[in-house]
Amino acid sequence: MKLSRITSFASMFLAVILSAPAFATADAHSALPGTLNYVEGQAYIGSNSLNADSIGSAALEPGQTLETENGKAEILLTPGVFLRVDSNSAVKMISPSLTDTEVQLEQGRAMVEVAEIHDQNNLRISEGGLETRLVKKGLYEFDADRQEILVFDGKAEAQDGDRDVSINGGQRLELNTNAELKAHGFNKDEYKQDDIYQWSSLRSSYLAEANVDAARVYVTNGYYGPGWVGAGWYWAPGFGGYTFIPGNGILYSPFGFGFYSPLVVFRSPLFIGGFHRGFVGGFRPGFAGFRGRPVPVSRGPVFHGAPAFHGGFHGGFGGGHFAGGRR
Repeated sequence: MKLSRITSFASMFLAVILSAPAFATADAHSALPGTLNYVEGQAYIGSNSLNADSIGSAALEPGQTLETENGKAEILLTPGVFLRVDSNSAVKMISPSLTDTEVQLEQGRAMVEVAEIHDQNNLRISEGGLETRLVKKGLYEFDADRQEILVFDGKAEAQDGDRDVSINGGQRLELNTNAELKAHGFNKDEYKQDDIYQWSSLRSSYLAEANVDAARVYVTNGYYGPGWVGAGWYWAPGFGGYTFIPGNGILYSPFGFGFYSPLVVFRSPLFIGGFHRGFVGGFRPGFAGFRGRPVPVSRGPVFHGAPAFHGGFHGGFGGGHFAGGRR
């Protein structure tokens, strides 16, 4: 009797797995640190030119360098961490391990968006011979030309010889000095006008749209559906790249955009190919313009202002209010 029940359960489990959507089982959760997630303009890994066909397949191996000319690129690091490379810049992969991830900025600028990070993640960016560890969710900019590190939000620790230099949100560290390294405050609003910041913000908004589009696939009758393997990178077919799906609840990017887990996205707006297509589960929040971070209220986050999005409305996440527009 016991064996019969085990056999029946195994058969049912196999049927569920085989019934999963093809793209979910083939592409979900398969991206590793170093995977190319977006490219525009002129960009190369070694002598290989990168284009739209390289997205999701090309990856930086240890010792390889990604270079841009008049172009930009986005690289996935650990789940929830995006490395964005500015024009005329170069980054070298030192270690692509999930628990030991290190990238070296050789020239130009790069921005790192950290939507989720764990104690087990040893995430480091090297610049000018200085190794900096990112220890909290936040937004970080590295500039090899100006020899500086900017922390918009979060916390980083730069290793200066035998001591660690903490860089908190709203601080920058200048490396081209003969004095002892020390973080100082900077005007975040001034730096937010830079192209790399504006581009990163736009990419973050697209990835949030892609999250809603992809996460809904892993919901069946209000429960986790076939193909779900936990928090990580998941392919979003309508967006032509990977997005991040957290294991539970909602995580907000440093730009204020939401990444939804499957059971939460059941009550969020649905996007296909960058356009609003209704709402999963029949729940329809209201809309209003927003800018900045969500303000928690009883029914969900409410946003204020008007960020830039393609394809009109972006989303009133979780009962919040939202409308698209241009910066």
